[in-house]
Amino acid sequence: MWQRIQTLYLAISTTLIALLFFINKAVIIGQGGDISDEIRFTAYIPYLILIVIISLLNLIALTTYRQRILQMRTAVLASLLTLALQIWIGIDYFTADKEIIFRLGTIFPLIAVICDILAAKNIYSDQLMVESFNHLRSRKKNRKA
Repeated sequence: MWQRIQTLYLAISTTLIALLFFINKAVIIGQGGDISDEIRFTAYIPYLILIVIISLLNLIALTTYRQRILQMRTAVLASLLTLALQIWIGIDYFTADKEIIFRLGTIFPLIAVICDILAAKNIYSDQLMVESFNHLRSRKKNRKA
């Protein structure tokens, strides 16, 4: 399982998305310039649902290394949902008040999208390699018969 680079990509993506459960999305600056309130990703229920779904998809992709097609499809689906989450965070960023300062953790979904896409690309290349080996084996077996 850990011999392939796509497993590392999927592990990084899963970790980054799981960190969204524990970090703040933004802080609100009060009158004196101090932090008056913190906004968490899990405070908004649609964010929470999307983060849970993405985490589950990443875990499925991480653990189904013997079924490459399923692993690739779940990685692609996780990357699409994570991209939707990042776009949603971007819309929140551009429509937010000036008192709200977004944290560095808001770019974690973007990094996770890149890791998921790289993982899907490597899973696809592994699948092509396995299919070519099977094709060569079947040609060699047919030649002997």
